[in-house]
Amino acid sequence: QVQLVESGGGLVQAGGSLRLSCAASGSIFSIDVMAWYRQAPGKQRELVAVIGSGGITNYADSVKGRFTISRDNAKNTVYLQMNSLKPDDTAVYFCFLRTSLNYWGQGTQVTVSS
Repeated sequence: QVQLVESGGGLVQAGGSLRLSCAASGSIFSIDVMAWYRQAPGKQRELVAVIGSGGITNYADSVKGRFTISRDNAKNTVYLQMNSLKPDDTAVYFCFLRTSLNYWGQGTQVTVSS
């Protein structure tokens, strides 16, 4: 069993920054992909950023140049540094990781005021 605990969400003004963290614990042997998704009210969940076991990253076009995903394999933790936040970034952010199975965090609210 694997548990994901997210932290770092909150309310910020446009142009501000937040850093999300997601720590995995439990029966973890090898994590392949770690990622962040988000879901805004009335919209489908979308991929924000992904990082592979080798450190290769990919981002949604809407966040390129503003968000940075990173991971600490020793701590089984993935981070999302979010800069120059916009009201359109308002959503619930979910972390995701893939081992032999897929796991999701419980979500953390990010609200960006204009």
